[in-house]
Amino acid sequence: METKQITKQNFQKILDTIIDKIKSTSPSNKPTLLLHACCAPCSSYVIEYLSQYFDITILYYNPNIYPQEEYNRRLEELINFLPKFNPAIQNNVKLVKLDYNPQEFYDSIHIKEHPELATEKEKGIRCYNCYEFRLKKAFEYAINNNFDWFTTTLSISPFKDAEKINDIGKKLEQTISQINSSCKLKFLTSDFKKKGGFKRSLEISSEYDLYRQQYCGCVYSMNNSSK
Repeated sequence: METKQITKQNFQKILDTIIDKIKSTSPSNKPTLLLHACCAPCSSYVIEYLSQYFDITILYYNPNIYPQEEYNRRLEELINFLPKFNPAIQNNVKLVKLDYNPQEFYDSIHIKEHPELATEKEKGIRCYNCYEFRLKKAFEYAINNNFDWFTTTLSISPFKDAEKINDIGKKLEQTISQINSSCKLKFLTSDFKKKGGFKRSLEISSEYDLYRQQYCGCVYSMNNSSK
């Protein structure tokens, strides 16, 4: 299995341009944004940053997380965090969670066909498949619920490949006309670790005493992180 080369872009500059356009065209009418989120720490800075410009609904869809106790802990931390976090309170950030079905994750990464992916380091094919799988679910939810934009918090992590995440998001956006010709949904290009985003997420996590997990989420990242 091979991953294709992706042309490097300045994703923060692209996001700045999008936000500038939103501020100039609809300052009092925020567009809706479906924000896929993996946990409270990764959501923190992104909510603080984007809630000024978007009406945000967080989508918690992470069947990759292992074991279920870990999944529940991250979800509960997010549920408890939002009512305490001023940007979330002031901007009425909402939360939606989808069902936890780990088999969907295992099927999506094709681990049966390619067992060698179990020991692969982060940012490889297994992770690409996982990004794609979760972003596709967010994309489908956003279409079905008439959102203006969709994106994910994943790029805030230094261990996540922003180029691959944005490539997947833009490819999904390009398929919209085949699904619903009247749909105006767009993917919000981003690299949230930029502009001190990752550092700010650490500060907020410390301020609110948020649980910060020691591995990305799946059983393979857990096993590999302990080696």
